[in-house]
Amino acid sequence: MGAIVVNMTEYAPSPWEPIADHVERYIATNGEDGFLWEGGEVIILTTTGAKSGKERRTPLIRVTDGERYFCVASMGGAPNNPQWFHNMVANPSVTVQDRADVHNLVARVATAEEKAKYWSIATAAWPAYDDYQAGTERDIPLVICEKA
Repeated sequence: MGAIVVNMTEYAPSPWEPIADHVERYIATNGEDGFLWEGGEVIILTTTGAKSGKERRTPLIRVTDGERYFCVASMGGAPNNPQWFHNMVANPSVTVQDRADVHNLVARVATAEEKAKYWSIATAAWPAYDDYQAGTERDIPLVICEKA
């Protein structure tokens, strides 16, 4: 799959084919294909690459309180944060596509107090987040994406 130019920013699909395919199907169908995954609901997070400057899209579990979106940088409990997290820290302007709705938002890492307050919303959407946190030594970041 080659690079695609979207909104004057070059889009670089994930090198992992299942992710690239999921994103492509979701975008093409406004989530009709790809919104439901493994029993959870999915959004597409778009970030700007910290090093490349290219647009990156990642399917993530849909976690929202109706006012903002929360992205959990779990990577399944891996010892390192996912690449989208590093991109978001470097470039906090993000886009969240929730089915046909596209939201331009600003992302920030939740404080410890905010994580404690909102973590239950994340685990209600995807209960395995507690297992991921228990299985890693790092504190899994909770990212708050909200209107500027």
